[in-house]
Amino acid sequence: MRAISSMATRHVLADLVAAAAAVGLPAIEVESVGGIDAAELVAAGEPLDLVLLAAGALERLAREGHVDAATVTPIVLSQVAVAVTAGRDERGARPEGAAFADAAALRDALCAVERIGYSTGPSGVALVRMIEQWGLAAELGDRLVQARPGVPVARSLADGDVDLGFQQLSELVGQPGVRVLGVMPDDCAIDTVFAGAVATVSADPGRAADVLSFFASDAVAAIKTDHAFGVPA
Repeated sequence: MRAISSMATRHVLADLVAAAAAVGLPAIEVESVGGIDAAELVAAGEPLDLVLLAAGALERLAREGHVDAATVTPIVLSQVAVAVTAGRDERGARPEGAAFADAAALRDALCAVERIGYSTGPSGVALVRMIEQWGLAAELGDRLVQARPGVPVARSLADGDVDLGFQQLSELVGQPGVRVLGVMPDDCAIDTVFAGAVATVSADPGRAADVLSFFASDAVAAIKTDHAFGVPA
């Protein structure tokens, strides 16, 4: 079977696929690309069995008839975290709680640093939109540094290109030269649910749905937390 996913879930999906195969479910080859590119391939009719993307993207593909709407299933919850540069021998440990007490404290931190790193994905779009809503776009404009395509924010931090970085927690934990301060405060949290659905062109939609159910089951919850993802409610 073939599946496509965004880059954000590539590591956790590798372990989920291995766990599914271990219990006798079909082997799956997952291609991980940028979320926009993945959606375009699905819309173009790429021969696939499963599509694993942000829930919003899957809902659009379902409306257009590219995935079976009845099979859309939440898989993991991804939280955006805040990190700073650390020594090269330090690897981003997963912290407990939020990086700042509230949105006001986060705004103060943004205004106090010279370079703010953010990703090209949905989390980066949400952060920029939030900054605009706070009325800080003009003040922070020149300080906002979007990571180059294919370059994670963690790399920008480790290389000293930015002082404060925002990216999904799963992309920061364990990375060298990074200290994770915590997730975004509750009153300005940026959370994304990644879900899966059976492609309407699947050659074996029944078995594809079985795999999807396994990915959402309690049997693999520990795999998700090991990769710094949450389990969707």
